[in-house]
Amino acid sequence: MSRPFKNKGGVSETDPNPVVRWLISKVLSWLYSPKRLQLKHNKAEAIRKKSGASHKVEYFHQVTDGYSYLAAQVLQSLSERYDIELVCHLVNDPEGDNSPEPELLQQLSCYDAYHVAPEYGLEFPECQTLLKPELVSKASAILAAQNNQSFIAFAAEIGKALWTGNEAELDRLANEYGSLSKLATEHKLQVGSQRRAELKHYSGAMFFYGNEWYWGVDRLYHLEKRLAALGADKMPGLPLLVERPHIEIAQLKDSGSLTLEVYPSLRSPYSAISFDRAVKLARDTGVKLVVRPVLPMVMRGVPATREKGLYIFMDAAREAYAANIPYGKFSDPIGEPVRNAYSLYPWAQEQGKDVEFISSFLSCAFAKGINTNKESGLKSVVEGAGLDWNIAKAIVGQSGWEDKLEQNRLAMYHAGLWGVPSFRLLDKNNHQILALWGQDRLWLIAKEIERQISRA
Repeated sequence: MSRPFKNKGGVSETDPNPVVRWLISKVLSWLYSPKRLQLKHNKAEAIRKKSGASHKVEYFHQVTDGYSYLAAQVLQSLSERYDIELVCHLVNDPEGDNSPEPELLQQLSCYDAYHVAPEYGLEFPECQTLLKPELVSKASAILAAQNNQSFIAFAAEIGKALWTGNEAELDRLANEYGSLSKLATEHKLQVGSQRRAELKHYSGAMFFYGNEWYWGVDRLYHLEKRLAALGADKMPGLPLLVERPHIEIAQLKDSGSLTLEVYPSLRSPYSAISFDRAVKLARDTGVKLVVRPVLPMVMRGVPATREKGLYIFMDAAREAYAANIPYGKFSDPIGEPVRNAYSLYPWAQEQGKDVEFISSFLSCAFAKGINTNKESGLKSVVEGAGLDWNIAKAIVGQSGWEDKLEQNRLAMYHAGLWGVPSFRLLDKNNHQILALWGQDRLWLIAKEIERQISRA
């Protein structure tokens, strides 16, 4: 049995000492509070007005990214709807620690975009294989030849030819719209990637405005609302170009033929803002719920850069506030707190309180600011789940939970997923119907549940 609540003197990525843990938690809670985010918006607008600049939105397009193809389809409408200067950049794929699973990410972006596109009124082909490198080079060369206005106008058309594998169409577009040499295209990609790095980001399909990042069509509603609040909407009163879908509960209830698997992590901000909603979705629809927790990515050896970490915490906060989810008082549970909690998880399962236990932990760590590195903090988690602390404190720190979490991770990877939270919808024979990654996919899971129940 390991000693619970031990405080290590050294500092490591997964087990910071108490002072570092406290400081990081306080800084993140302050940085991404609603007040702080609004002050950042106000400051950016004051600087813009003082300089007399336009509402400049920069867009970063990654040719091999399915989400960039979705974003390309709204560029023209975005530039027409809002009084903005839309500047487009061509960028390379993320590299190094910002993209630990590049092939998996491309496959997922293809699968995910295919399921999301029709719900947003966009299109994406059902692709079975990775993009052909020669077609990627052709599409990149055509896009690199465009000026800003023609990029906005033609990016979606070029993307369609690429993602449908239509080499003849790409050749036609190259003749019609122009194409740069390999060297000139690489230069364009380098310039765009450098600009993205200067603004401290790493991914494609990203919009940047007023010192804040917005990912693809899924976060466009944040940007649209911000621009509208600044008087930049030329058509006020009309629906947003890309509304954020709501989680809609089916009128009919499932008879137990469907199973919703939820893969959360105890150190994931996105898990914290989606776990209770996933539980509610399953209960409201009558779907069987199976919770399969995994270790945080950084604790299982998946690296994360500072830029990536800061964006995730900012984005999760922004998503939580938009959905009126309790969030923001943060006490980082990385390392020992997570291990101590997971050592109690098998016992919580035996008591029929596994769901309540995870919910309580995430609430304490991400909404209440309770230090789960202390005995008093873990006691709050346990009692918040309706469990007996006197029993728990004799169990905490025991091993035996690791193999189960590893099995969960392998099952998640087998489904083509590797991040949290992930969701799998299974039929009565435990065959996969849909597997999606991200708290912003619960609405799509809900739609699929409704479709499955209506067909039964």
